[in-house]
Amino acid sequence: MHRADRLAAILDQLTQNGSVDVKRTALTLDVSQATLRRDLRALDEQGLLSRTHGGAVAGDIGLELPLRYREAHHQPQKRLIGKAAADLVSDGTVVGMTAGTTVTEVARALVHTSDVTVVTNALNIATELVLRPSLRVVVAGGTARHASYALVGPAADTAIDGLHLDMAFVGVDGLSVGEGASGHDEVEAHTDRSFLLRARRTVVVADSSKLGRVAFARICRTDEIDDLVTDDGADPAILNAFRECGVRVLVTSA
Repeated sequence: MHRADRLAAILDQLTQNGSVDVKRTALTLDVSQATLRRDLRALDEQGLLSRTHGGAVAGDIGLELPLRYREAHHQPQKRLIGKAAADLVSDGTVVGMTAGTTVTEVARALVHTSDVTVVTNALNIATELVLRPSLRVVVAGGTARHASYALVGPAADTAIDGLHLDMAFVGVDGLSVGEGASGHDEVEAHTDRSFLLRARRTVVVADSSKLGRVAFARICRTDEIDDLVTDDGADPAILNAFRECGVRVLVTSA
């Protein structure tokens, strides 16, 4: 396992359990205890956890991992979701894109489109797409969040409110039939909602690990979602429940 994947796995365990044990985690990740201790030391120096005797406990990151660590999780599934979602975009379309690792894969897959305008509040997406002459990139400015590279807040909301979007791709931290789409940060969730309010079609892109989960701040209700693009690891019962709510579900597979 590469070090980046290992660090992401450690942080993921912290978000789920609140702590990690050196012996148990080293065995799970198939690395030496010395290697794991070095990983914990590196994460401690970044302020992402607090080391303890025999392990570590969660630091100030709460439930949200920084983007650079989340990118490694479910990467093959996210890439397939991104390609399938990008196929929904026609030439000449105006597309909104929120921040998030799965939405980033949608952006990367827009290689065969032309005359497409992308409106985004994600710094990393804007940086990648501005190099493509076939795309026009509009950035909604605001206050930058280090965890997601998103520009959020009143300035971003105002910029988006003045635009008309054909479709919006929305990334989520949780998606359930009863609670809809949700994210870890309430300010970012509000800016995400600005995208879908200005779009004629809202497409939520989420790998199967997000389904059935509820994060802190609601982005939108289920009946405000037009399409869901996910992977074949999703529970069929959950997918059928979304279909019964009128959501078009597209499932990708390797």
